[in-house]
Amino acid sequence: MAKNKQSKKTRQIGKTKIEKKHLIDPKYKNTFWTVLILVVLIIFFIVNNTRTEPSEGPYPPGYKPHQENSTGTN
Repeated sequence: MAKNKQSKKTRQIGKTKIEKKHLIDPKYKNTFWTVLILVVLIIFFIVNNTRTEPSEGPYPPGYKPHQENSTGTN
């Protein structure tokens, strides 16, 4: 009689799949990262090319600047 009262339930530890809700649809994940990288690169390009150039500093010791002739011949 004791066997009749036991139910035949099996424990399913670790077998149930919990579906994660993705922040970005996996179908568009590669497109998202590609666009993000391109936007960051464009921002760096714009920032790099819009900064003012530093003024020219003094020449190093012992440097003699080359002076060109006004006639254009060497």
